[in-house]
Amino acid sequence: MMKMAQALRRMAAALLLILSAGQMSLAQVPAQTQAQAQAQAPATAASSPLPAELFYRPPAIERALLSPSGRWLAMTSGVGSQRTALVVFDTEAWKVDAVAARFADADIGNFYWVNDERLVFDILDRERGSGDQRWWPGLFSVRRDGSEMRNLVKLSHPFLTEAQRPGVQPLRYNHELLHVPVGGGDEVIVGEWRFGGAGEIQGVNALRLNVVTGRSQSLSMGVPDNVRGWLFSPDGEPRVAVTRKGARVVVHWRGPAQTNWRQITESDLYDRRFTPRFVDPKGNLYVTMHDASLGTSVLTRFDFATGKPEPQALVRTPGFDFWGGIVSETTGSRALGVRVTTDAQTTHWFDARLAALQKQVDQRWPGLVNRLNCRRCDESNMTVLMRSSSDRNPGQWWLHTAADGQWRMVGEERPGLVAQQMGSTDFERIKARDGQELPLWITKPASASKAPLPAVVLVHGGPWVRGRQWEWKADAQFLASRGYVVIEPEFRGSRGYGLQHFRAGWGQWGRAMQDDVADALAWAVKQGHVDPKRVCIAGASYGGYATLMGLARHPELYRCGVAWVAVTDPRLMFTWRYGTDQSDEVREVDYPLLIGDPVKDAALLDSVTPVLLADKIKAPLMLAVGGSDRRVLPVHGQRMRQALTDAGRPPEWVVYDDEGHGWLKLETRLDFAQRLESFLALHLKPVP
Repeated sequence: MMKMAQALRRMAAALLLILSAGQMSLAQVPAQTQAQAQAQAPATAASSPLPAELFYRPPAIERALLSPSGRWLAMTSGVGSQRTALVVFDTEAWKVDAVAARFADADIGNFYWVNDERLVFDILDRERGSGDQRWWPGLFSVRRDGSEMRNLVKLSHPFLTEAQRPGVQPLRYNHELLHVPVGGGDEVIVGEWRFGGAGEIQGVNALRLNVVTGRSQSLSMGVPDNVRGWLFSPDGEPRVAVTRKGARVVVHWRGPAQTNWRQITESDLYDRRFTPRFVDPKGNLYVTMHDASLGTSVLTRFDFATGKPEPQALVRTPGFDFWGGIVSETTGSRALGVRVTTDAQTTHWFDARLAALQKQVDQRWPGLVNRLNCRRCDESNMTVLMRSSSDRNPGQWWLHTAADGQWRMVGEERPGLVAQQMGSTDFERIKARDGQELPLWITKPASASKAPLPAVVLVHGGPWVRGRQWEWKADAQFLASRGYVVIEPEFRGSRGYGLQHFRAGWGQWGRAMQDDVADALAWAVKQGHVDPKRVCIAGASYGGYATLMGLARHPELYRCGVAWVAVTDPRLMFTWRYGTDQSDEVREVDYPLLIGDPVKDAALLDSVTPVLLADKIKAPLMLAVGGSDRRVLPVHGQRMRQALTDAGRPPEWVVYDDEGHGWLKLETRLDFAQRLESFLALHLKPVP
């Protein structure tokens, strides 16, 4: 690891070119900004397809955070370098103050302000591929001017020289950042993951760590065994410890001025009465719980007198599980509003001043999600950082100073992408064949005609996650830029749409979950969006599994399929232990409930195992694997390839040896995008 002054100067200069923007007061902002004009301009096809690199390269600004005072803006950016650096921008002088951290052989990952002078960050390595991301990301501290860098937590992969200083040595690699206390001190909270001899998780210890001296102090005295999750008060005192053993989950509480932990609930992992979310300065515990009248989860407070969540919800998001949190200047300070994601992210402000500002910016930048975060929020010289984005706009960062009313653009996340050339994404709720409500997303090309278009059914992985929200998404937009309608179903089993929708997917791999994918396509065809003779199904991980099952179960629907890092034999997930990152606990507790019991449901699992159904797959298939995948081992792809070859239908076969469960290297992303584009163009060309 080394700093190169010349390279840093080049980066600073390049950043200034992007960051320099005209200064104007809110009153002087034109009635129609460039972003608004792009969003409202008539859709016109580009003369030639946009380069794949515009969609898949790292953003020019990945993340941005104001310091506690609002004077400094920290950003991760790869502008002017092959590596992502941590840059500090002076909001008063309006210039890059310093490149606080940059490595020749690593990229900055997550980062946080500890106080106005110091930051902490971890790292990743985009050049080695996702297969090398087995190591833990470490933890470093640095002053905002780039001095006094210190390695606080060792890396488990020695690909760079660690920035050590004489004195206390870094903590072992099995530590990660849990919490940054308020108050501007020099301490953070880290968690130490403990493992048994067989590699099974035994618990997470909490420690208070000084980022200047490197000294740590345990916060786990008297804590129950098998802690898997923690919640802390804003100033860093442990308040909630969640333990798990097998399928049993217990929540423990230790309030202000208390010395002992007490159990406040015990339940099954998949039948939890409530889930702790955060603690405020007064010692109130906020939780989410299932609301039977809505069918979704809501946010409420926990009542310690009754030992139950309060029945009155504080925040309800009908049709969606609560997904969000309280907005405050710093963690645990005065609640300024609540930010939630339904189909898109939105903020309801309790603070009248911020509510008025939100109304102003939404009028000036209509059709965009305008997310505000402030510093010195109660003062006349409040500073506000805004990220504006939409389904067609990847994101722009703006800075507002209340003292002079100015708005200045900090920069664009993806310079070169024009909103009017992007596809539009809509959220729909339809009925599946059995009456189950089925949410889905549909993205149409910018130049879409009224005639039905070829389509890609893009199935999300997980599968027990929410697929997406209303925002710019690289895969969907890349495919739309090539002229395809993109259909993304939130099939049963997906989270975020209520408990019933989640549970309806249990034990339904290849069955009702697969029917939902087919029903989403049928709806799009019926609406006139899609040419039913030109449809391909695609996806990664579980999405790759659904691709294979779609070709086997519904061959009449799809002309081709693309599956990468795909589960091809669910039975292996219960039996294969060597080289995988899946624990025995997951195999013995989670999978039997969510997928099926490997003994009792053996026949059912056989019936939904793609490697056993290879003779039913007739459509052309591209199959790609990560040679270092530890989540879905390469043996899945290898056996599927052999089964298809034996059936006389060998797939187009792609192996990325240095990638794991997904593509991290830009080189890989671009190669796969080119292969995907060529494959789809070949098989979805107009029907004679």
